[in-house]
Amino acid sequence: MRIAVLGTGAQGAGIGADLLRAGLDVTFIEQWPAHVEAMRRDGIEVRMPQETQVTPVPRALHLCDVATLREPFDLVITLVKAYDTRWAVQLIEPYLAPDGLVAGLQNGMSLDVIADVVGPDRALGAVIEMASNMYEPGIVNRQNPPSQAWFALGGMSAVSQAGAERAAEVLRHAGTVEVTDDIRSAKWMKLVVNAGELVPSAILDLALPDAVRVPGMHEFMLEACREAVHTAVATGNRMVPIFGLEDMDLSDPDRFVEQLLDAVLNVFSLSDTRTTVLQDWDKGRHSEVDEINGLVVAEQRRIGGCAPVNELTVELAHRIEAGELEARPENVDLMVGAVVR
Repeated sequence: MRIAVLGTGAQGAGIGADLLRAGLDVTFIEQWPAHVEAMRRDGIEVRMPQETQVTPVPRALHLCDVATLREPFDLVITLVKAYDTRWAVQLIEPYLAPDGLVAGLQNGMSLDVIADVVGPDRALGAVIEMASNMYEPGIVNRQNPPSQAWFALGGMSAVSQAGAERAAEVLRHAGTVEVTDDIRSAKWMKLVVNAGELVPSAILDLALPDAVRVPGMHEFMLEACREAVHTAVATGNRMVPIFGLEDMDLSDPDRFVEQLLDAVLNVFSLSDTRTTVLQDWDKGRHSEVDEINGLVVAEQRRIGGCAPVNELTVELAHRIEAGELEARPENVDLMVGAVVR
Protein backbone atom coordinates (compact mmCIF):
# COMPACT_ATOMS: atom_id res chain seq x y z
CA MET A 1 0.00 0.00 0.00
CA ARG A 2 1.30 3.44 -0.98
CA ILE A 3 0.47 5.98 1.71
CA ALA A 4 0.72 9.76 1.78
CA VAL A 5 0.53 11.92 4.88
CA LEU A 6 -0.74 15.25 3.62
CA GLY A 7 0.16 17.82 6.25
CA THR A 8 3.06 16.71 8.45
CA GLY A 9 2.91 19.18 11.29
CA ALA A 10 2.90 17.96 14.88
CA GLN A 11 0.16 15.35 14.50
CA GLY A 12 0.92 14.32 10.93
CA ALA A 13 4.66 13.91 11.44
CA GLY A 14 4.17 11.91 14.62
CA ILE A 15 1.70 9.56 12.98
CA GLY A 16 3.80 9.33 9.84
CA ALA A 17 6.85 8.37 11.91
CA ASP A 18 4.86 5.53 13.49
CA LEU A 19 3.94 4.22 10.05
CA LEU A 20 7.52 4.46 8.79
CA ARG A 21 8.79 2.59 11.84
CA ALA A 22 6.28 -0.15 11.02
CA GLY A 23 7.94 -0.55 7.63
CA LEU A 24 5.16 1.01 5.54
CA ASP A 25 5.61 2.93 2.29
CA VAL A 26 4.93 6.51 3.38
CA THR A 27 5.41 9.85 1.61
CA PHE A 28 5.33 13.05 3.68
CA ILE A 29 3.83 16.12 1.95
CA GLU A 30 4.21 19.44 3.75
CA GLN A 31 3.82 23.20 3.18
CA TRP A 32 6.47 24.45 5.67
CA PRO A 33 9.70 24.58 3.62
CA ALA A 34 12.13 24.54 6.55
CA HIS A 35 10.34 21.53 8.02
CA VAL A 36 10.61 19.58 4.76
CA GLU A 37 14.33 20.30 4.54
CA ALA A 38 14.88 19.32 8.19
CA MET A 39 13.11 15.99 7.66
CA ARG A 40 15.10 15.29 4.51
CA ARG A 41 18.34 16.04 6.34
CA ASP A 42 17.76 14.67 9.83
CA GLY A 43 14.55 12.62 9.73
CA ILE A 44 11.74 13.33 12.16
CA GLU A 45 12.46 13.53 15.89
CA VAL A 46 9.48 12.66 18.09
CA ARG A 47 9.89 13.57 21.74
CA MET A 48 7.50 11.71 24.05
CA PRO A 49 7.27 11.72 27.84
CA GLN A 50 9.15 8.43 28.20
CA GLU A 51 11.41 8.37 25.14
CA THR A 52 12.62 10.17 22.03
CA GLN A 53 12.59 8.49 18.62
CA VAL A 54 14.42 9.68 15.50
CA THR A 55 13.04 8.17 12.30
CA PRO A 56 14.55 8.69 8.83
CA VAL A 57 12.06 10.07 6.30
CA PRO A 58 12.80 8.62 2.83
CA ARG A 59 10.37 10.93 0.99
CA ALA A 60 9.49 14.39 2.27
CA LEU A 61 7.95 16.57 -0.43
CA HIS A 62 7.25 20.27 -0.73
CA LEU A 63 3.80 21.06 -2.13
CA CYS A 64 5.42 21.98 -5.44
CA ASP A 65 6.95 18.50 -5.65
CA VAL A 66 3.52 16.84 -5.83
CA ALA A 67 3.41 17.56 -9.56
CA THR A 68 6.40 15.23 -10.02
CA LEU A 69 4.56 12.19 -8.64
CA ARG A 70 3.71 9.34 -11.00
CA GLU A 71 2.47 6.38 -8.93
CA PRO A 72 -0.93 6.82 -7.29
CA PHE A 73 -1.56 6.57 -3.56
CA ASP A 74 -3.83 3.94 -2.03
CA LEU A 75 -4.37 5.93 1.15
CA VAL A 76 -3.98 9.63 1.85
CA ILE A 77 -4.10 10.67 5.50
CA THR A 78 -4.97 14.35 5.63
CA LEU A 79 -3.86 16.41 8.61
CA VAL A 80 -3.92 19.98 7.30
CA LYS A 81 -6.00 22.57 9.13
CA ALA A 82 -9.73 22.17 8.57
CA TYR A 83 -9.91 25.43 6.60
CA ASP A 84 -7.20 24.15 4.22
CA THR A 85 -8.99 20.90 3.43
CA ARG A 86 -10.48 21.72 0.04
CA TRP A 87 -7.38 22.99 -1.71
CA ALA A 88 -5.18 20.31 -0.16
CA VAL A 89 -7.46 17.46 -1.24
CA GLN A 90 -7.86 19.01 -4.69
CA LEU A 91 -4.05 19.05 -4.90
CA ILE A 92 -3.72 15.33 -4.14
CA GLU A 93 -6.84 14.03 -5.93
CA PRO A 94 -5.07 13.48 -9.31
CA TYR A 95 -2.58 11.23 -7.49
CA LEU A 96 -5.19 9.08 -5.71
CA ALA A 97 -5.79 5.55 -7.01
CA PRO A 98 -9.29 4.87 -8.41
CA ASP A 99 -10.05 2.73 -5.34
CA GLY A 100 -7.86 4.84 -3.04
CA LEU A 101 -9.12 6.48 0.13
CA VAL A 102 -8.66 9.91 1.73
CA ALA A 103 -9.01 9.94 5.52
CA GLY A 104 -9.39 13.36 7.14
CA LEU A 105 -7.88 13.25 10.64
CA GLN A 106 -8.87 16.83 11.35
CA ASN A 107 -10.99 18.98 13.61
CA GLY A 108 -14.39 20.18 12.47
CA MET A 109 -16.56 18.46 9.85
CA SER A 110 -14.11 18.28 6.96
CA LEU A 111 -15.51 14.91 5.86
CA ASP A 112 -18.09 16.62 3.63
CA VAL A 113 -15.41 18.66 1.85
CA ILE A 114 -13.31 15.55 1.24
CA ALA A 115 -16.33 13.68 -0.16
CA ASP A 116 -17.16 16.63 -2.39
CA VAL A 117 -13.66 16.59 -3.91
CA VAL A 118 -12.90 12.86 -4.28
CA GLY A 119 -16.43 11.43 -4.09
CA PRO A 120 -18.05 9.64 -1.14
CA ASP A 121 -16.76 6.24 -2.27
CA ARG A 122 -13.18 7.40 -1.65
CA ALA A 123 -13.80 9.51 1.47
CA LEU A 124 -13.31 8.54 5.11
CA GLY A 125 -14.17 10.65 8.11
CA ALA A 126 -11.99 10.29 11.17
CA VAL A 127 -11.73 11.33 14.81
CA ILE A 128 -8.33 11.75 16.43
CA GLU A 129 -7.41 12.24 20.07
CA MET A 130 -3.76 12.90 20.81
CA ALA A 131 -1.83 15.98 21.88
CA SER A 132 1.28 17.22 20.09
CA ASN A 133 3.04 20.45 19.29
CA MET A 134 5.78 21.60 16.94
CA TYR A 135 7.77 24.81 17.18
CA GLU A 136 11.01 23.70 15.50
CA PRO A 137 11.38 22.16 12.04
CA GLY A 138 11.76 18.40 12.21
CA ILE A 139 10.89 18.09 15.92
CA VAL A 140 7.55 16.87 17.29
CA ASN A 141 6.68 17.11 20.99
CA ARG A 142 4.14 14.32 21.34
CA GLN A 143 2.38 14.07 24.68
CA ASN A 144 0.45 10.87 23.91
CA PRO A 145 2.49 7.88 22.71
CA PRO A 146 0.78 5.35 20.43
CA SER A 147 -0.38 3.34 23.43
CA GLN A 148 -2.51 6.33 24.51
CA ALA A 149 -3.62 7.72 21.12
CA TRP A 150 -7.14 6.98 19.83
CA PHE A 151 -8.77 7.15 16.41
CA ALA A 152 -12.16 6.39 14.86
CA LEU A 153 -12.77 5.84 11.16
CA GLY A 154 -15.88 5.54 9.05
CA GLY A 155 -16.88 5.76 5.41
CA MET A 156 -19.01 8.30 3.63
CA SER A 157 -20.71 5.57 1.57
CA ALA A 158 -21.12 1.80 1.66
CA VAL A 159 -18.10 1.49 -0.62
CA SER A 160 -15.77 3.61 1.51
CA GLN A 161 -17.13 2.02 4.68
CA ALA A 162 -16.00 -1.33 3.32
CA GLY A 163 -12.51 0.12 2.90
CA ALA A 164 -12.38 1.69 6.36
CA GLU A 165 -10.81 -1.40 7.88
CA ARG A 166 -7.90 -1.16 5.43
CA ALA A 167 -7.15 2.33 6.67
CA ALA A 168 -7.69 1.23 10.28
CA GLU A 169 -5.02 -1.45 9.93
CA VAL A 170 -2.57 1.24 8.87
CA LEU A 171 -3.44 3.64 11.70
CA ARG A 172 -3.24 0.91 14.35
CA HIS A 173 0.51 1.41 14.17
CA ALA A 174 -0.13 4.88 15.65
CA GLY A 175 -2.79 4.12 18.26
CA THR A 176 -6.05 2.37 19.06
CA VAL A 177 -8.50 2.51 16.14
CA GLU A 178 -12.22 1.85 16.06
CA VAL A 179 -14.29 1.56 12.88
CA THR A 180 -17.74 3.12 13.24
CA ASP A 181 -20.80 3.03 11.01
CA ASP A 182 -21.78 6.57 12.13
CA ILE A 183 -18.68 8.65 11.63
CA ARG A 184 -20.66 11.89 11.30
CA SER A 185 -22.03 11.53 14.83
CA ALA A 186 -18.60 10.54 16.13
CA LYS A 187 -17.06 13.66 14.56
CA TRP A 188 -19.78 15.80 16.06
CA MET A 189 -19.00 14.38 19.51
CA LYS A 190 -15.34 15.35 19.05
CA LEU A 191 -16.46 18.81 17.93
CA VAL A 192 -18.60 19.01 21.08
CA VAL A 193 -15.59 18.69 23.37
CA ASN A 194 -13.39 20.81 21.09
CA ALA A 195 -15.93 23.63 21.36
CA GLY A 196 -15.36 23.74 25.09
CA GLU A 197 -11.61 23.36 25.34
CA LEU A 198 -9.70 24.50 22.25
CA VAL A 199 -10.63 28.16 21.83
CA PRO A 200 -11.82 29.14 25.34
CA SER A 201 -8.51 28.14 26.94
CA ALA A 202 -6.56 29.88 24.16
CA ILE A 203 -8.43 33.13 24.77
CA LEU A 204 -6.80 33.15 28.22
CA ASP A 205 -3.33 32.36 26.78
CA LEU A 206 -3.06 29.48 29.24
CA ALA A 207 -2.27 25.79 29.07
CA LEU A 208 -5.48 23.81 29.15
CA PRO A 209 -5.20 22.56 32.78
CA ASP A 210 -4.35 26.08 33.97
CA ALA A 211 -7.33 27.57 32.12
CA VAL A 212 -9.73 25.10 33.70
CA ARG A 213 -8.61 26.18 37.17
CA VAL A 214 -9.49 29.84 36.55
CA PRO A 215 -12.69 30.54 38.51
CA GLY A 216 -15.72 30.24 36.26
CA MET A 217 -13.89 28.76 33.27
CA HIS A 218 -14.81 25.12 33.83
CA GLU A 219 -18.48 26.05 33.74
CA PHE A 220 -17.93 28.23 30.66
CA MET A 221 -16.27 25.32 28.87
CA LEU A 222 -19.04 22.93 29.87
CA GLU A 223 -21.70 25.35 28.63
CA ALA A 224 -19.97 25.61 25.25
CA CYS A 225 -19.98 21.80 25.12
CA ARG A 226 -23.64 21.65 26.13
CA GLU A 227 -24.65 24.05 23.38
CA ALA A 228 -22.69 21.96 20.91
CA VAL A 229 -24.15 18.60 21.91
CA HIS A 230 -27.71 19.93 21.83
CA THR A 231 -26.96 21.37 18.38
CA ALA A 232 -25.62 18.01 17.22
CA VAL A 233 -28.72 16.15 18.36
CA ALA A 234 -31.09 18.81 17.00
CA THR A 235 -29.50 18.47 13.56
CA GLY A 236 -29.98 14.70 13.38
CA ASN A 237 -26.84 13.31 14.97
CA ARG A 238 -26.57 10.87 17.85
CA MET A 239 -24.61 10.95 21.07
CA VAL A 240 -22.06 8.16 20.63
CA PRO A 241 -19.10 7.14 22.79
CA ILE A 242 -15.67 8.26 21.57
CA PHE A 243 -12.10 8.05 22.93
CA GLY A 244 -12.76 4.39 23.78
CA LEU A 245 -14.78 5.46 26.82
CA GLU A 246 -17.16 2.92 28.30
CA ASP A 247 -20.29 3.38 30.40
CA MET A 248 -21.00 6.86 29.06
CA ASP A 249 -24.42 8.25 29.91
CA LEU A 250 -26.11 8.54 26.50
CA SER A 251 -29.44 9.52 28.02
CA ASP A 252 -28.28 12.82 29.56
CA PRO A 253 -26.50 15.31 27.26
CA ASP A 254 -25.21 17.39 30.16
CA ARG A 255 -23.67 14.41 31.93
CA PHE A 256 -22.31 13.14 28.61
CA VAL A 257 -20.32 16.33 27.97
CA GLU A 258 -18.97 16.29 31.52
CA GLN A 259 -17.57 12.82 30.88
CA LEU A 260 -16.05 13.88 27.54
CA LEU A 261 -14.37 16.97 28.97
CA ASP A 262 -13.09 15.03 31.97
CA ALA A 263 -11.48 12.51 29.62
CA VAL A 264 -9.68 15.24 27.67
CA LEU A 265 -8.46 16.91 30.85
CA ASN A 266 -7.47 13.81 32.81
CA VAL A 267 -6.45 11.26 30.16
CA PHE A 268 -5.26 13.12 27.06
CA SER A 269 -3.67 16.25 28.58
CA LEU A 270 -0.50 17.00 30.49
CA SER A 271 0.16 19.92 32.80
CA ASP A 272 1.62 22.00 29.94
CA THR A 273 -0.81 21.05 27.15
CA ARG A 274 -1.50 24.08 24.95
CA THR A 275 -4.38 23.56 22.56
CA THR A 276 -3.92 23.66 18.80
CA VAL A 277 -5.64 27.06 18.69
CA LEU A 278 -3.18 28.56 21.14
CA GLN A 279 -0.31 27.02 19.17
CA ASP A 280 -1.68 28.70 16.04
CA TRP A 281 -1.83 32.06 17.79
CA ASP A 282 1.67 31.57 19.19
CA LYS A 283 2.79 31.34 15.54
CA GLY A 284 0.67 34.25 14.35
CA ARG A 285 -1.68 31.98 12.42
CA HIS A 286 -5.41 31.89 11.85
CA SER A 287 -7.24 29.34 14.03
CA GLU A 288 -10.02 26.83 13.35
CA VAL A 289 -12.56 28.72 15.47
CA ASP A 290 -14.99 29.12 12.55
CA GLU A 291 -14.89 25.38 11.84
CA ILE A 292 -15.57 24.49 15.50
CA ASN A 293 -17.45 27.04 17.63
CA GLY A 294 -18.52 28.85 14.47
CA LEU A 295 -20.16 25.70 13.13
CA VAL A 296 -22.21 25.36 16.33
CA VAL A 297 -23.38 28.96 15.92
CA ALA A 298 -24.17 28.53 12.22
CA GLU A 299 -26.11 25.30 12.71
CA GLN A 300 -28.16 26.80 15.54
CA ARG A 301 -29.04 29.78 13.37
CA ARG A 302 -30.03 27.44 10.54
CA ILE A 303 -32.59 25.70 12.77
CA GLY A 304 -33.78 28.95 14.35
CA GLY A 305 -31.89 28.70 17.63
CA CYS A 306 -28.84 30.30 19.22
CA ALA A 307 -25.63 29.30 20.98
CA PRO A 308 -24.58 32.40 22.97
CA VAL A 309 -21.48 30.97 24.66
CA ASN A 310 -20.09 29.68 21.37
CA GLU A 311 -21.04 32.95 19.70
CA LEU A 312 -19.08 34.90 22.32
CA THR A 313 -16.14 32.53 21.88
CA VAL A 314 -16.10 33.20 18.13
CA GLU A 315 -16.35 36.97 18.68
CA LEU A 316 -13.43 37.06 21.12
CA ALA A 317 -11.31 34.80 18.90
CA HIS A 318 -11.94 37.04 15.90
CA ARG A 319 -10.97 40.09 17.94
CA ILE A 320 -7.71 38.42 19.00
CA GLU A 321 -6.88 37.43 15.43
CA ALA A 322 -7.65 40.96 14.24
CA GLY A 323 -5.25 42.42 16.82
CA GLU A 324 -8.04 44.21 18.70
CA LEU A 325 -7.71 42.07 21.83
CA GLU A 326 -4.74 40.31 23.41
CA ALA A 327 -5.09 36.71 24.56
CA ARG A 328 -4.52 36.87 28.32
CA PRO A 329 -5.94 35.51 31.60
CA GLU A 330 -7.85 38.73 32.28
CA ASN A 331 -10.19 37.87 29.40
CA VAL A 332 -12.01 35.61 31.81
CA ASP A 333 -13.95 38.72 32.86
CA LEU A 334 -15.37 38.93 29.31
CA MET A 335 -16.41 35.28 29.38
CA VAL A 336 -17.75 33.91 32.63
CA GLY A 337 -20.62 36.36 32.95
CA ALA A 338 -22.07 34.92 29.73
CA VAL A 339 -22.99 31.63 31.40
CA VAL A 340 -26.60 31.86 32.55
CA ARG A 341 -28.41 28.56 33.12
